[in-house]
Amino acid sequence: MDRLSSSYEYVCNNSKSIRINYSKIDDMIEQIKNSSVDYWLDSNPYGLIDMETEEIINFLFVYHTIGDYCFWGEPKWKIQTDLGTLDGSYAIMYLILNRFKENNDFEMSFEEFKELLKGNVTIPLLEDRYQNLVKLNKFLKSKNRTAYELIKELNVDSELLEFIVSNLDFFEDTYNYDGKEILFYKRAQLLTSDILHVREKKEHINVDYSHLIGCADYKIPQVMRCYGMIELTDILAEKIDSKMELEEGSLEEIEIRANTLKVINYIYEKLDKKYSRMNINDFIWILGQDKSKMTKPYHRTLTKHY
Repeated sequence: MDRLSSSYEYVCNNSKSIRINYSKIDDMIEQIKNSSVDYWLDSNPYGLIDMETEEIINFLFVYHTIGDYCFWGEPKWKIQTDLGTLDGSYAIMYLILNRFKENNDFEMSFEEFKELLKGNVTIPLLEDRYQNLVKLNKFLKSKNRTAYELIKELNVDSELLEFIVSNLDFFEDTYNYDGKEILFYKRAQLLTSDILHVREKKEHINVDYSHLIGCADYKIPQVMRCYGMIELTDILAEKIDSKMELEEGSLEEIEIRANTLKVINYIYEKLDKKYSRMNINDFIWILGQDKSKMTKPYHRTLTKHY
């Protein structure tokens, strides 16, 4: 956890493509002070939090195994539902949760899996998502226990994160930057945060998610750029604005992700640690769901890490 908290600093100190605008961050801090800082799943429209705790945790393991990464494309993957057209994380959550409520056994063939995630186009990285699901099923079968049963004694983020990344290798998320290993673990952190938030809310127990540092993805840096908190060089801005793909593991991609975490931590410190970094993370992510305010596109990297 110490390495997770510090490795991104090296990238920020040596970044060539990104500058942080602290005056704009201070504007965001004032907005946070005058708003409620909500847990992101409280805003989901599907009644997930109303389910039993064990069901929610078991669902979250499936969702984070196949759901929370890489939806972009031309055209973007979308589905039609009784709630209208959905895309991204809420769309895949809709499909997985509907299936889960009908049948929580996710042992399925690739063709069944493909049909489950059927949209206007094939969802990006379909095969990777399926292979991750196969690994999750194999792991749970080897333990002969549900996901909830395996984690119900782990109430501290460092222990839970260690359990997740040690047993499920598809949550690994590290890069090499100038010879230094940089740890992000976006999806593992998000799963850890979700489990602990849900158990805190539903079981009224003491949990600790204070060591988690935030989710270095594509949506949060988009919000930060639109609100002026991060500024890009002309070269990088042109690549993103023209929807040019950034190669996974490139210096530019790593710098975007690392500086995202530095901004979150700066807000955390300036607010005297009143809110956790994950709750600040969620506040910014929720801002990004208002597409009318997203005046700049997000960066595009084909990746299963976010």
